[in-house]
Amino acid sequence: MTDTTTAVQALYFDDMAVGRRFKSGEHAMDAEQIIAFARQFDPQPFHMDDAAAKGSLFGGLAASGWHTAAITMRLQVTTGLPVAGGIIGASGDVAWPRPTRPTDVLHVVSEVMEATPSKSRPDRGMVTIRSETRNQNDEVLQVSTVRIVVPRKPGAAP
Repeated sequence: MTDTTTAVQALYFDDMAVGRRFKSGEHAMDAEQIIAFARQFDPQPFHMDDAAAKGSLFGGLAASGWHTAAITMRLQVTTGLPVAGGIIGASGDVAWPRPTRPTDVLHVVSEVMEATPSKSRPDRGMVTIRSETRNQNDEVLQVSTVRIVVPRKPGAAP
């Protein structure tokens, strides 16, 4: 099952069936965003200067992986994975197989990999989500696997 709507409806543990997929809305990148983020949070030449970036491993201006991660989070919270009470992480892994470029339009595709009810806290469970942040060509720019705390619907039986 894939949800591709951008309507925000709070998701609870009971909504997180293994195999359920979600697709976020989009975010268009540009050089100004990349440079502004880098100046504040990741001031490396390949994130701030196109000429310097051309001589780097990236061969051109590339967003910080943390910038891609921040946009991924915003897309998930607002349109892709609106968990009731917010996305509260317990652990995670992240990889950036390709750089994010100024011309990229990002979206996130997420899938529920595991959902385990809490034995000690019947009002919640742990959900493992695998997400791919992709560009307009469907190329994967970031892969993350995270375990998040998800509340049960109020009044739901464990």
